[in-house]
Amino acid sequence: MSTATRRLALWVACAAQLMVVLDISVVNIALPSIRADLSLGGVAATWVALAYGLGFAGVLLVGARLADVLGTARVLGWGVALFTLASAVGGLATEGWTLIGARVVQGLSAAAVSPATFTLLTTAYPEGSARVRAIAVWTAVGLAGGGLGTITGGVLTDLVSWRAVLLVNLPIGAAVALGALALRRWTPDDRRGGRISLAGAVLATGGFTCATYALSVAGTPGSAAAFTASGAASVLLFALLAVEQRRTPHRLVPAALLRDRLIVRGNLATALTAVCFQAGLWYFLTFRMQEQLGYTPLQAGLAFLPLTLGMLAVNTWATPRLMRRVPARALVCAGAAVAGLGLIWQALADSGPFALTILAPSVVVGVGGGLLNTPLATIVTTGVPAEQAGAASGLMNTGKQFGGAVGLAAATAVAAGADTDRAAFLLMAGALGAVAVLAPRIRRRRAEPVPVSGAPGR
Repeated sequence: MSTATRRLALWVACAAQLMVVLDISVVNIALPSIRADLSLGGVAATWVALAYGLGFAGVLLVGARLADVLGTARVLGWGVALFTLASAVGGLATEGWTLIGARVVQGLSAAAVSPATFTLLTTAYPEGSARVRAIAVWTAVGLAGGGLGTITGGVLTDLVSWRAVLLVNLPIGAAVALGALALRRWTPDDRRGGRISLAGAVLATGGFTCATYALSVAGTPGSAAAFTASGAASVLLFALLAVEQRRTPHRLVPAALLRDRLIVRGNLATALTAVCFQAGLWYFLTFRMQEQLGYTPLQAGLAFLPLTLGMLAVNTWATPRLMRRVPARALVCAGAAVAGLGLIWQALADSGPFALTILAPSVVVGVGGGLLNTPLATIVTTGVPAEQAGAASGLMNTGKQFGGAVGLAAATAVAAGADTDRAAFLLMAGALGAVAVLAPRIRRRRAEPVPVSGAPGR
């Protein structure tokens, strides 16, 4: 693959990932405006946010296998096209049910797009320095997406309309779809044949959807029956899935990946990291700034800049250079410890000037997050055969989504029980402390450190 084609692959993967991650948080800050404009009740407004996550998390493993079976660029292009169409429908919606339906379709298409973006990088770049640099850029986009979504949502809602937070996807999606089409023409066909077990796909989708819903409603008033029913259904469906996957030759996750201790431990660390960085940090900081400190949506969005820019700078510039000399697991350990200290600071600094309550702890958390995420993503995908790249990417993304869902549900529950969001920040710090303890046991198959040099396109 030529240098120019690899650079196009990097641009397409990062732009698509940004669009997918952005829509996890971009709508949240616009919910009050959406509720007022469409005359939605409290439950319906909650479903506007919840529908995306249900569609996304429920189909991740199935969506990831599509890239292996049908081809990465093809799945990416069609997935982005469907995501863009759903964004247009949602942005023009005049009824609540239309918007909720569009959000479900966004989530379903995102479940195919997000794993395909990472698979595209791991197939376009051979293992080594160029791949590490490419993964660093992709990871930075994912990390920054939560903060950028809040910033973008606040700016567009205040200055234009809530509809703009969805319609902004149209030009981005069109450009990414065209880029994916070009990649199909300029790269070899990577379809690897085979098929996906229909029974496995149905059971996995049902199990993950029920689990995600149970976690989403956990701790909310009057949700005990829904939580119990959804949780029990997810356990039953996962049990049936385990039986079905042992019998079928068309597994959603190849058995070799599940037997690999490095991948299992790495994905456990990924799930624990997601307790903080997937949703919890953005949710509780947004709540604190608007409810406790009195920030407007625009002010709250802009207050995320130090955290977002700090993670971007460290992740794309410092971390790949450090990986030339420092073992990846050591960076994961150090980054988790630093970010955990920042969260403890954030827990204690719930009043006072901006510099002490938001700026300083955000910088510390951003440095830690920038240090740990690229090495972790590199570890769990190193040495994976090309025909299993989509499955490995799906496993990593599933760990992220469910780590984030479990973490947000747990943090919300402990914050409600303690009647303070300090408990939520301390819980997230504890999860990162567990990552720091686990990291030394995550060992590569190859000698460390991995040499890193050059730019992603080289």
